[in-house]
Amino acid sequence: MIQAGILVYPDVEELDFVGPFEALYAANAVEPGSISVMTIAFQDGPIKAANGLRFLPDGPADSCPPLDVLVLPGGPGRRIAVKDKRVTSFVRERYEQVRFIGTVCTGAFLAAEAGILKGKAATTHHKFFDELDSHEGVKVTAKKVVQDGRVLTAGGVSSGIDLSLCLLSLLFSPDFAREAAEYIEFPFRPDTFFEV
Repeated sequence: MIQAGILVYPDVEELDFVGPFEALYAANAVEPGSISVMTIAFQDGPIKAANGLRFLPDGPADSCPPLDVLVLPGGPGRRIAVKDKRVTSFVRERYEQVRFIGTVCTGAFLAAEAGILKGKAATTHHKFFDELDSHEGVKVTAKKVVQDGRVLTAGGVSSGIDLSLCLLSLLFSPDFAREAAEYIEFPFRPDTFFEV
């Protein structure tokens, strides 16, 4: 079974983490028991997201099980999260262990601060291209989903769904991802997927 974790924090953008949660979990509609998806955080108790949604993460990040995939969503709270050494250390350490790391929208800055985007092509929300470009060694690419090695970045709030379908394509197969996309009635758009 594939184990996916989504790192959440206060003021995370709702669709940035709920979209990937739903799209990744759709793998179970194609093949029951094929993936487990959990939300993890460094905060205790409920988290208030950017637009007011309150939710309870599945567990603490510092004691989460081994992961195959780590997803880093964005949102206004990322400006504080990138300054948290626990977050950047966690992302850096898990990068060495996971098969893939995926970022959604401004979640790219969590990866950039952890140093894993250096020398890599990456994308984010189009309004933040210049900010991402200011990180040393990051090659900003204006595509929906960009894969550079084991790192996938996605641009824009709804792009987490595209990112997740690309991850399912890599973890299972393009046909598998297409079936998952059909289940959630979302177009599987491999043409928006840019591999370096």
